[in-house]
Amino acid sequence: MEKEKNLETLRHSASHVMAAAVLELFPGTKVAIGPAIEEGFYYDFDRKEPFTVEDLAKIEEKMKEISDKNSPFECTAVSKQEAIKLFEEKGEKYKKELAEAVEGDTVSFYKSGDFTDLCRGPHVKSTGEVKYFKLLSVAGAYWRGDSNREQLQRIYGTAFFTKQDLDDYLKKIEEAQKRDHRKLGRELDLFSVNDAVGGGLILWHPKGAVLRDVIESNWKKFHVENNYELLMTPHIASEELFAISGHLQTYSENMYAPMEIEGKPYRVKPMNCPMHLMIYKTKLHSYRELPIKYAELGTVYRFEKSGVLHGLLRVRGFTQDDGHIIVQPELLEQEVITAFKMAIDCLKMFGFNDYKIYLATRPEKKYVGEIANWDKAQASLENALKKTGYEYEVDEGGGAFYGPKIDIKIKDAIGRLWQCSTIQFDFNLPERFDINYIDKEGKKTRPYMIHRALMGSLERFIGVLLEHYAGALPVWLSPVQAAVLNIAAEHEPFCNEVIAKLKKAGIRVTFDSRNEKIGHKVRENAMQKIPYILAIGDKEMQAGSVAVRARGNQNLGMMSVDAFIELVEKDVSEKR
Repeated sequence: MEKEKNLETLRHSASHVMAAAVLELFPGTKVAIGPAIEEGFYYDFDRKEPFTVEDLAKIEEKMKEISDKNSPFECTAVSKQEAIKLFEEKGEKYKKELAEAVEGDTVSFYKSGDFTDLCRGPHVKSTGEVKYFKLLSVAGAYWRGDSNREQLQRIYGTAFFTKQDLDDYLKKIEEAQKRDHRKLGRELDLFSVNDAVGGGLILWHPKGAVLRDVIESNWKKFHVENNYELLMTPHIASEELFAISGHLQTYSENMYAPMEIEGKPYRVKPMNCPMHLMIYKTKLHSYRELPIKYAELGTVYRFEKSGVLHGLLRVRGFTQDDGHIIVQPELLEQEVITAFKMAIDCLKMFGFNDYKIYLATRPEKKYVGEIANWDKAQASLENALKKTGYEYEVDEGGGAFYGPKIDIKIKDAIGRLWQCSTIQFDFNLPERFDINYIDKEGKKTRPYMIHRALMGSLERFIGVLLEHYAGALPVWLSPVQAAVLNIAAEHEPFCNEVIAKLKKAGIRVTFDSRNEKIGHKVRENAMQKIPYILAIGDKEMQAGSVAVRARGNQNLGMMSVDAFIELVEKDVSEKR
């Protein structure tokens, strides 16, 4: 934790060095804000001309000059009114607005060389400590994140204490670019997005639809084995439902405008939970039935600004692997443990074995329910986590407004963390929907409710899978598990016999019968990251066999069709 704080200080200092370089190279540029972020830093600038790649190189060189001067970071305090007047005189309207928003009568300035900035700090001792940095990209950003305000230019960068750490990070970025799921989606013909359809709305191509079907089928089987009941609910509902749930009052900025049906307003659903509770309310339940576990692959729609849409990772329509557990209070902790273990088992099934786990607690201001109930729920979640044996961190104030939660982030093949599974306690909806059960004394009693998602959403999870495996999905997940290639036209009839047998065994197979040289066909099918390539020529046809090449250019030699089927079936059964 201390190392992270020190790195944050270094990166914040690097943002000041970058701002100083920009002002020296491009006089007249207005500065806004420049914080450290998780993997680096940025600074927002107001400049008429767009920054270019060549400009970034010039800024880096100027930053090196500023670093070499080794100017100290010096903090001074001035009155708030003096600061406002100073920024007004300089025409620095963004800094003036920031100064006006500062609480109290004084503000702090940090000076390094010729550059002085409104800043709370802290900083490293001098610019000479900012040695190992790299500017990464330029993007647009609205002032204060408000699309009605000025659009600025945001320069992103990163900084480290050692050259080795910087080099390692840049290699990771290079590897991440190779693994970009959007690039892989095009190359492997899995999905696309089209402006005529709408941003953030995914078109699944045949192979992408097969991948989804494999995941969905395994998800359903996994949930039935874990005593969940599968539901299906509509994509739209009366606005009245979302008024009951409170989404209309607290979540409307993320919901799409209503449509009128026979004079009544309807909305596309942003959540599945209200409909699940309406199903629960269709009959009276006894404590003997609880916990009741509902699960649905439910597609929801939420408004996202076009600027933040990102392939499968940030979309407007997505399918949640939603689960809701209605449980009596005394079994809450037990069910949290069960849900947690189920999440871990699900992630392991897809090849994720490294996690960071967080207990997210009550937000400071925006929350519902009594603090005593929050404390009780948080204690239950924490006790459950302790009993799992997994290490966890506390995310202070990171809970949902309706209850605390457990978040599981998975680490991918190149060390990046992705938010995935979540287990959330809810005070809000059981009250709003007035759900009950009959307890052992025959009295109506309010149950507790747990929201949980194992993958988060299918879209995001598939994006993470593609980047984790660099497109080379395990055999059991691969949309095409085998490609059959004929060497000459006379081998086609036998190829078709092999394909029929493979399909009958449930193997997903394609036939490349093009009139091309076999080496060319092998290379092209290998680029599609197909796990097995089966070549068939005279020798194979006479022996009734196939020549098998496994992904990674592994020559497995000739084998019978039955032996190959056994090989694939073993891969699938062992989730390889």
